Amino acid sequence: MNKVTLMGRLVRDPELRYTTVNNVPVCSFTLAVDKYVKQGEEKQADFIPCIAWQKLAETISNYLEKGRRIVIHGRIQTRSWDDNEGKKHWVTEVVADEMHFADDKKKGDNQSQYQGQPQSGDNPPWMNSDEDLDLPF
Repeated sequence: MNKVTLMGRLVRDPELRYTTVNNVPVCSFTLAVDKYVKQGEEKQADFIPCIAWQKLAETISNYLEKGRRIVIHGRIQTRSWDDNEGKKHWVTEVVADEMHFADDKKKGDNQSQYQGQPQSGDNPPWMNSDEDLDLPF
């Protein structure tokens, strides 16, 4: 089963784009997720690339900013693409299906939550056709 839950802070503001063929919203963002360290050791983090599609992509783009702590639920995906020079690139990322606020933007408490609605039954655009999505991220 491919299921992922991450809690972390956005490294930078989310980037919203639209696919060139069907104008489907896609948002890319990176989460800094704390690693477990022994007491007294310096904090460390993993930087996890994530994407979201459709309504969740627009919600993330509209309501989140650098430094905001969130929880996402989704799945790991590996994909590849060829750049303009014909060089193949690979990326492993988390495709978010749900998002929850993990802190309040102004107060820093854990009271505020938003659950994005997974598009159950709706496949991401790359699973529905063979068209080029032009997603070099």
